[in-house]
Amino acid sequence: MHDHPVTASERHRGRLIAAFDRRRITGGTLIGILIVAVIGIPLGLAKYGGIVSMPPSLAPTFLQLDFSRAFELSFVVVVFSILFVDVFDNAGTLIGVTQRTGLMVDGKLARMKQALIADSFAAMFGSLIGTSTTTSYIESASGVAAGGRTGLTAAVVSILFLLALFFAPLAGMIPAYASAAALLYVACLMARSLADIDWEDATEYAPAVVAAVTMPLTYSIATGIGLGFITYTLIKIIAGKVHEASPAVMVLAVLFAIKFAVAG
Repeated sequence: MHDHPVTASERHRGRLIAAFDRRRITGGTLIGILIVAVIGIPLGLAKYGGIVSMPPSLAPTFLQLDFSRAFELSFVVVVFSILFVDVFDNAGTLIGVTQRTGLMVDGKLARMKQALIADSFAAMFGSLIGTSTTTSYIESASGVAAGGRTGLTAAVVSILFLLALFFAPLAGMIPAYASAAALLYVACLMARSLADIDWEDATEYAPAVVAAVTMPLTYSIATGIGLGFITYTLIKIIAGKVHEASPAVMVLAVLFAIKFAVAG
């Protein structure tokens, strides 16, 4: 997620991307990012660092695993914290993106199990080669907005990512403020789902609002989902509607509460 507050200039760049989308210009998000990056070159905000280079060696990080502290309590806490963040961050991303595709059936995501397995494999593979966590990203909503609906989109993106390894200096010219506008645009796309909330029942919309507000404030989808689970369970219990909260939801609420209490 975006790692700093959105500035006024980023909002203007977000409007540029939104305008491209309104005019149905193919690749509007990418075009908006490139335009902003090019404008930044003469201003010294984007610096040229070359075009092609060989990817760095994986030798320093490949299979560099350390299990010397595997049986310490702190290690277990870290593992479960990362597990919760990865699972629920990914689940929230998948649901949010597929909501935009129209592939949700009765509020459920078909083949969710397969999607989570694929994400788990990617996370494990990434850790073995020493990269940052490889998982699904909310930026995928921009691809959906451009018309992507099948696995072919993901396959093409993966091939382009492999090619990008050799064009890292060129890609590095894109400053963070240029891509930040795309994230703001993605947030606008995701906000449309709020219309599907039952706004007549406070026990339904209050937890949803808590989740929606805390995600950007904490820069974590998983944290927002966790607080949403806890709020939902507490409200249902206090309102005398505990029968509407499934056992699975209540168990997850307790686990999240423990995680927040232990890991902070």
